[in-house]
Amino acid sequence: MELTLHPLGEYCELLDKLGLLAAPLRPGLELGRTVELVSCNSKEVVPGTLFVCKGAHFKPDFLAEAARRGGFAYVSERAYPEVKLPCILVRDMRQAMAHLAVKYYNDPSRRLKVIGITGTKGKSSTAYFIKSILDGFLAPRGMGCGLISSIETWDGVERFESRLTTPEPLELQKHLAHAASSGMEYLVMEASSQALKYHRTLGVRFAVSAFLNIGIDHISPIEHPDFEDYFHSKLKIFAQSDLSCVNMDCGHAREAVETARNTCPTVFTFSRQNPAASVYAGSVCKVGHEILFDVDADQCSGSYSLHMPGLFNVDNALAAIAVCRGLNIPKEAVADGLAKAHVPGRMEIYTSADDKVVAIVDFAHNRMSFENLVRTARAEYPGRRLVALFGSVGDKAYDRRRDLGEIAGEYADLSILTEDDSGEEDTRSICQELGAYVASKGGKFVIELNRSEAVRQAILGCEEPSVVLVAGRGVEPRQKRGVEYIDTPTDVDYTKAFLREYDARRGR
Repeated sequence: MELTLHPLGEYCELLDKLGLLAAPLRPGLELGRTVELVSCNSKEVVPGTLFVCKGAHFKPDFLAEAARRGGFAYVSERAYPEVKLPCILVRDMRQAMAHLAVKYYNDPSRRLKVIGITGTKGKSSTAYFIKSILDGFLAPRGMGCGLISSIETWDGVERFESRLTTPEPLELQKHLAHAASSGMEYLVMEASSQALKYHRTLGVRFAVSAFLNIGIDHISPIEHPDFEDYFHSKLKIFAQSDLSCVNMDCGHAREAVETARNTCPTVFTFSRQNPAASVYAGSVCKVGHEILFDVDADQCSGSYSLHMPGLFNVDNALAAIAVCRGLNIPKEAVADGLAKAHVPGRMEIYTSADDKVVAIVDFAHNRMSFENLVRTARAEYPGRRLVALFGSVGDKAYDRRRDLGEIAGEYADLSILTEDDSGEEDTRSICQELGAYVASKGGKFVIELNRSEAVRQAILGCEEPSVVLVAGRGVEPRQKRGVEYIDTPTDVDYTKAFLREYDARRGR
């Protein structure tokens, strides 16, 4: 990837124009020197780097290392006089870093069509639906749709399993620049509430955005202090969009639609309840493992199918159809892409040889997604015993524990509580808190801290026709323990392995 490089003076002029400089520029700055790299990682620094001091855990040692490696100036909210480099003081490091990233990577979102997806649930599924559609549509041209999601990232140069739903600005702009330089026309990305609140997406222009839904989630001292902050963080996506698609059926839909219309040039709506929506679905039904529905949406009108369980996925499909209508993708390509769509770790169904055990692996980890999952299991597998296996993250999103516990207590015959990114919290304490909420609704529960053993018990313990919900992690290949991420098998790996053991014990 070749970039047009700029002198330091242009970066300083940009920060000054945006009102981000906190003090006059200091002597010693080489304003005419070309910036070879903008980076916040001291180990990446090369001669000519403009170093960015960011993060709650930043240490002066990082800046000293950057200086040794050839950094020639740094941007920070405070000066570090012990390091002999000239400082550019800024008022807001997050905003400054986003603008610096856009400048360094030459504003790549203006050189491809970026599609942004936000919502409490369904972001990954919708992103994969759109990618499946665009991959098929673009196949004759040889270059598919880029992807930045909580599952994986693919930008035409790099493909890897993601750790953040939405990367920090320097990483995000690099991926967009990779996509543009690789000849990609489209890239679909998830935009988390944290990314929108803390300016990770600042400077990204979305050709189309989709607002899926809003529920109570991510409320904690280190995320959003209350629901209003969470909701209005998500609404920020509209001001960055040329066209926005909004779900008319979600909570707070009226405010979402109104905000979109006040800040975005063009707004489409989608719905399963309101025929006046720009994209409306009717005649929704489940036939075997297939979901069928009809759509009224001008050039995208017609019949559609999904080969994924969960009637709630129709909402995600409608969002994808609305986005593709905005991009003028032919109806045939949209229908074909949805019929072929597969989302790793989302509503993946595995069965035992005797069909007695149906295991569903899903990423459901908050109130909206988990309630949809258990209700779907009850509705689509009537009469079966329901086992819910889940945990809850440590150090944040504390309200999820009550939500998940109470839902499981109300719907599941047995809850198996286990590890799920406990971080620096004690896993047993988290599980005991979850168990108290399960019991408050009259539910039964057991605690098994080892997730592998928990899945094993859930599957091998089925003596009658059962549905086992393995919730919360999908295909995530690591657990956060303390401050480190430890590689582990995925829930799909566990589920397949213990279904094989179940079959072998029965001679299948």
